[in-house]
Amino acid sequence: MMEKIHMDKIKGTVVLISTVIGNELGMICPALVLLMFLMIADYVSGMLASKKEAAEHPNNKRYGWSSQKSIIGIYKKFGYILTVFVAISTDYVIYALLGEMGIEYQMKTTFGFIVTIWLVINEMLSLLENAGRMGVKLPKFLLDILAEMKKDIDEHNEK
Repeated sequence: MMEKIHMDKIKGTVVLISTVIGNELGMICPALVLLMFLMIADYVSGMLASKKEAAEHPNNKRYGWSSQKSIIGIYKKFGYILTVFVAISTDYVIYALLGEMGIEYQMKTTFGFIVTIWLVINEMLSLLENAGRMGVKLPKFLLDILAEMKKDIDEHNEK
């Protein structure tokens, strides 16, 4: 009985914290959840693609899963998380400073949202690349649309 009460308190605390964070982050929250799922799917699909390539080229060391490549992939995903954190922190600093100056600014997560969407597109492209490595015939229009979206965001950031 005590374990159930303890678990209920933990669940309640997690829900409360998630609600507060979700409320503060607004529309970026679903994008962050999507990014997390895509990062996991990309990591797993990369491992599966490597395994398939190793099966097709059993005597070639260039193909196959490697712990070194795997750890580099984890570092990259962690770098994504840090990048989003810095972007959201930048938003907070700007939002807080504007508030101190008496200027109302409606959107609290401009940079965080843009960076998150850019990383979501990167992950989607990577998932498609991994699917291609696994032998899936990819729809060209989907690759073109994602590449164009990424290019548009890159060009918009250069202005």
